[in-house]
Amino acid sequence: MKIEDIIKSTVPLNNAKRALLNVMFTEITISDHFNEILKPHDLSPEQYNVLRILRGQKGKSANMCDIQERMIAKTSNTTRLVDKLLLKELVTREVCPDNRRKMEVQITSKGIELLSELDSKVIEHENYFAAKLTPEELEKLNNLLDKYRS
Repeated sequence: MKIEDIIKSTVPLNNAKRALLNVMFTEITISDHFNEILKPHDLSPEQYNVLRILRGQKGKSANMCDIQERMIAKTSNTTRLVDKLLLKELVTREVCPDNRRKMEVQITSKGIELLSELDSKVIEHENYFAAKLTPEELEKLNNLLDKYRS
């Protein structure tokens, strides 16, 4: 369905506006679907992102700056996210022994178990949207989005 039909535009849209509206609407559609996966686990996409970053550390701690640099949503309040994950016992946080101003965060076994439970659902979510395009179209879309951001 064309974006003009979705937003019920009564005036023609130029390609720049059409592209932006398409990207924004598609992002919301994908996010809404992803939020439905996380909702039963009382997890936000940003909290999920922190857990994925920490799992990628393979047992090593990460400091708050490292986590923030790797976040998809760069405006996320990492301290607040980690605080919420601490309350859910999905991460631990300790003062860095080498620099007392730094906090080191590590995923707990409970956090790893939750991600393991979510992995198949997240892959299914990714494949659902990817299935709408051919492999060549997906590669082209990725290249265009990379180019758009650079």
